[in-house]
Amino acid sequence: MNDSQYNLIADDLLLAIEEAIEDCGVDIDYESVGSMLTLAFKNGSKIIINKQAPLHEIWVATKFNGHHFVFDNDSWQDKRGGGELWQFLSNAVSVQAEATIELSAE
Repeated sequence: MNDSQYNLIADDLLLAIEEAIEDCGVDIDYESVGSMLTLAFKNGSKIIINKQAPLHEIWVATKFNGHHFVFDNDSWQDKRGGGELWQFLSNAVSVQAEATIELSAE
């Protein structure tokens, strides 16, 4: 994948995450600045999602840990555990929002 392709796919992902948060039914604040999306929860915790353009990765930092995702076979996969980004985000957001939340690109 070249830089242009990465930027298109990553920008679409960040927008899809914003839309999923907006539609999830739980009050989660979010702010998008440049290539970084910050989710803020009522308990004061945050999740930060940002593009790492030189590496063609998406990095996600939660209050528990950080993960690096690469685009492989039409989905973002965790470099460490092999999990898929949307499932990881659903779990992380659920924990930090203290509510069950299923996020998806649709």
